[in-house]
Amino acid sequence: MRTDVVLATLVLATGLAPVLPAWSQDRPPSMQRGERLALTRCASCHAIGPAEDSPLPAAPPFRELGERYPVRHLEEALAEGIVTAHPAMPSFAFTAEEAADMVAYLESLPTARVRRGP
Repeated sequence: MRTDVVLATLVLATGLAPVLPAWSQDRPPSMQRGERLALTRCASCHAIGPAEDSPLPAAPPFRELGERYPVRHLEEALAEGIVTAHPAMPSFAFTAEEAADMVAYLESLPTARVRRGP
């Protein structure tokens, strides 16, 4: 029996194998691109993953956006540009493809109550 098969069997039998959340496995490319966008453009203020706190306490974690309103409705706003009333958040605009990717990523995040919209 090969050593790698024995080692893999041992790891699985002892429960030492890493358990990855279902939301992070085998995601379509659009979700992966959206996650990269969130990481590079948003993570300095917002929590972009399923559990962490936002670095900026006033910035809502992305996983909670689906509890507030249908995240699908953000696609147009992201493409047109979001301007906010508070100075800490910069004005920005995504391309149409980036906006679709970001929404795909936001919809992939686990939330308590996801409102996907019509």
